[in-house]
Amino acid sequence: MKSTIISIAAAVFAFAVPAAAQDAGEGEYLSACASCHGVSAMGDGPMAEFMSVKTPGLTGLSAANDGDFPMLDVIHMIDGRSGIGGHGREMPIWGARFKADNIEYAGVYGAEVIARGRVLALAEYIESIQK
Repeated sequence: MKSTIISIAAAVFAFAVPAAAQDAGEGEYLSACASCHGVSAMGDGPMAEFMSVKTPGLTGLSAANDGDFPMLDVIHMIDGRSGIGGHGREMPIWGARFKADNIEYAGVYGAEVIARGRVLALAEYIESIQK
């Protein structure tokens, strides 16, 4: 009986965690990205028209990469480790912003862990909306 309860609890947890991560990633997307990339992630957000470069859509990243989602490239773009030209970049460096949001109460190392989790949740959400 006890092993059955543990098995059921493990199964429920296995399905609940990805759903919670999906919700967290979607929340990050809506608060940090949708203003430029659009709620639909097609590059049609209300701020896109004010950008000096065309805001890219995000739903075709896998298709443009032979069907494989470029997870590491997306993470690096979000957190600011790539995509930085000689004169800066159009997209905010979200890793630094996410970290700054949490330094006061989590400390430097805790804030880094939280920021990486937020970036990963966001990247996983973007992966989930690929067409």
